[in-house]
Amino acid sequence: MAGNELVVDVAKIKKAAHSAIPLTITTYTLPHEIEVYIESVLEVFLSELGQAKIKDYLVYCLRELAVNAKKANTKRVYFETRNLDLNDPSEYEEGMNSFKSDTLENINYYLQKQKEKQYYVKVIFQARGSNVVLEVRNNSQLNRTEYMRIQDKLARSRKYTSLEEAMAQVLDSSEGAGLGLVILVLMLKKMGLDEDCFDIRVDSGETVARITVPVNATKIESLSTLTDEIVRRISGLPQFPENILAIQRLIGDPKSEMIEIARHISTDPAMTADLLKLVNSAQFMLPRRVDNIVDAVKLVGLRGIKNLLFSYGSQKILAGEHGMDQKALWDHSYRCAYYAYNLAKNFKSSNRPLQDDAYVGGMLHDMGKIIFSAVHPELLTHIRSFCRSKGIDEKTFEDLSGGMNHAEIGARVAEKWNFPESLVAAIRYHHEPGLMTTDHKDVAFTVYLANAFCEYETGGMTFDQIEMLVLQDYGFQSEKQFAKTVEQFGEGFRQETIKQREAASKSY
Repeated sequence: MAGNELVVDVAKIKKAAHSAIPLTITTYTLPHEIEVYIESVLEVFLSELGQAKIKDYLVYCLRELAVNAKKANTKRVYFETRNLDLNDPSEYEEGMNSFKSDTLENINYYLQKQKEKQYYVKVIFQARGSNVVLEVRNNSQLNRTEYMRIQDKLARSRKYTSLEEAMAQVLDSSEGAGLGLVILVLMLKKMGLDEDCFDIRVDSGETVARITVPVNATKIESLSTLTDEIVRRISGLPQFPENILAIQRLIGDPKSEMIEIARHISTDPAMTADLLKLVNSAQFMLPRRVDNIVDAVKLVGLRGIKNLLFSYGSQKILAGEHGMDQKALWDHSYRCAYYAYNLAKNFKSSNRPLQDDAYVGGMLHDMGKIIFSAVHPELLTHIRSFCRSKGIDEKTFEDLSGGMNHAEIGARVAEKWNFPESLVAAIRYHHEPGLMTTDHKDVAFTVYLANAFCEYETGGMTFDQIEMLVLQDYGFQSEKQFAKTVEQFGEGFRQETIKQREAASKSY
């Protein structure tokens, strides 16, 4: 905010478009300046996703849905003020006979009451997979009568082919969902969308109106083509070093013994030192410091050592450049790994394999970004030339280098390196856990939430931008509870970092 002026944060909107983070605008009274602000945010958001040309249609749709949501909230306040029951058919009819005239005469009073009673309207923008999802939510649930009236309006709208035809019909104007919803469906038709792209329902105490619009097909095709080319070109990234592959083969051999695996690790002093450092970190909560790799392998277990090798090998290959960008990415990855492990340990303690997978998933979730930060200038030159030869907008490359599709790029490289499916899933879905299948849901949810902890700490995400499905899975019911956990984890990581530095200084 600058005075009373709402400032559009373009960088934040672009980040949301690139990372599937929902953008939420909450209002209690929907004043004109909020409507203007919503339009401005929508324009930037759609432009980033290649759909700027449909902005005017969607502005109307969002405004209509937001106004209807505000009217529904006003109706609740009005009925409460008159001690009428919305769910009683006779009292509903009595209230609706005077609702419009009474509230128009004293609208400021009812709007103030809405705010006092915390009746909100939320407008949400999100890039989800290959779709742009726009939602308007309000915390007054539709009752059966209201829902049936809305469905009736939507059913009527199917027979209209033009606005003029719809206007010629006499529609019930006593409800908020009148002619406006018919026009909304016609707007969707003008955009080449069918009625299945619009949905209205009740979910967890909210009325949710949702419009789903495919991301511009050309944009999707360009991103896919460019991602394919980047993954093909970076296939020149080396495979894991032979010593790591040999240890992985030993771990995969049921005849191998712990002492044999430990002996093989100990032949590489650098690997031994790095693995002991990880084993002695807060991840494993060992009662005493371990300086023997045989003890470490026994304590951590084969799955834990195997996952540590994925992390260790990836860092050896990708950490060739040490610029500030890459240092920041690895610092974030270490923090995310710590949070992911502790989420699994504290909230899913019965699932020991998840603790191992969550740590390395957190460490490697941003591998796609790290790959971009480590590429040589010749590759960037080639990709730009490739864009020109294929007629791909330079901005698409800038979107990729800015983070768009980084989860897919990282997952594709992880597949090349034969990572287990659970880790590939954690990398691919760490921004979009809702797209995850049930097979590896636990690790994808955990890494997503650990990353959300990191973003929340820095102000990159607000509580209402975090997937409700994941919050519920971890039992977070309020922002106060969530913020306290983030604070505790953050302090734990800070203490662990101090211990690591002290241990490193004593070893020299």
